[in-house]
Amino acid sequence: MDFGLSEEQKLIVETTRAFVENELYPHEREVERTGVLRRELIEDIKAKAIEAGLYAANMPTEVGGAGLDTVTWLLYEKELGRANYALHWTCVARPSNILLAGTPEQREKYLYPCIRGEKWDCLAMTEPGAGSDLRGMKATAVQDGDDWVLNGTKHFISHADLADFAIVFMASGEEESSRGKRKKITAFFVDKGTKGFTVRDGYRNVSHRGYTNAILEFDDCRLPGAQVLGEVHKGFDVANSWLGATRLQVGATCLGRAERALGHAVEYAAQRQQFGQQIGKFQGVSFKLADMATELKAADLMVFEAGWKYDQGTITDQDMAMAKLKATEMLAFVADEAIQIHGGMGLMDDLPLERIWRDARVERIWEGTSEIQRHIISRGLLRPFGG
Repeated sequence: MDFGLSEEQKLIVETTRAFVENELYPHEREVERTGVLRRELIEDIKAKAIEAGLYAANMPTEVGGAGLDTVTWLLYEKELGRANYALHWTCVARPSNILLAGTPEQREKYLYPCIRGEKWDCLAMTEPGAGSDLRGMKATAVQDGDDWVLNGTKHFISHADLADFAIVFMASGEEESSRGKRKKITAFFVDKGTKGFTVRDGYRNVSHRGYTNAILEFDDCRLPGAQVLGEVHKGFDVANSWLGATRLQVGATCLGRAERALGHAVEYAAQRQQFGQQIGKFQGVSFKLADMATELKAADLMVFEAGWKYDQGTITDQDMAMAKLKATEMLAFVADEAIQIHGGMGLMDDLPLERIWRDARVERIWEGTSEIQRHIISRGLLRPFGG
């Protein structure tokens, strides 16, 4: 494994970082203060991102994306992760890879408009009673002739208020398994405005202000069979095939925020004077910096090794779980220590540290909680022994 960056990778890192600092940082305080991402601001930054070649860069070149390999994509995500999440995820959108699983007709209707910046997608799995246990979902899809009728509720659906359509996973039947009956899952495209499909405001979130969530309600929502994504009853196969690297994406954005927090802490420790000297000369501060840098380096290596393995086709569920677990828990540690070094100033909104600290909390929950990651890791260790 070569730990050096190619010239192309260096250029992507430099371009993305400059874009983040020049186009996203200036709007962070407004979004944090209001909790709102203005539509005109979205459109302005989106146009600049498209011009810079950063929009939908996660997609293959054959469909209009940048065709980045996984390691390069994670470098790009890391740089975007330095900024307020709502700004970089909405204004520099990366459409869900699951759109690539669509038929040619579905690609024309959903994938290509998302890549061109004409539409936004959202992904709807989670329910009030089914978070980590997706097989426990109660929202149903029942076949009626050539149509499907959807009923139920989804919640915590990110930026569904902006999205033009949702990719919705519904229980579509049951099958026998070694542990008894389990739900069959089917994925559907559901356009906003479809009769029986309602998007309601979600919950106020302490993390990622401006990045909204919504509640989706389905009341006898009728869809033609052409709206099925992938095969009927094979929704989990579709998800597992196309959504695997999202945990690495979370890890990469955590690296970016942790680097930003550490940078502020080092600068403050070098400048702040107490008892006649820089506070960075006191072991109580300098050792914190050393621990923060070491944890960040460890997480960085784990995330990018996992990305390299993904490109080699040797990635395992444990690799992704370890990378996500380490990066998200590292960010919480680094953010907390950065605030401790700054003292009271660390909690003031003059600095991004209190935001990074708040935002860090959700990373250990979404895309699989830390407990789920530990379950995946331990299961992999014990399976060869019959565990």
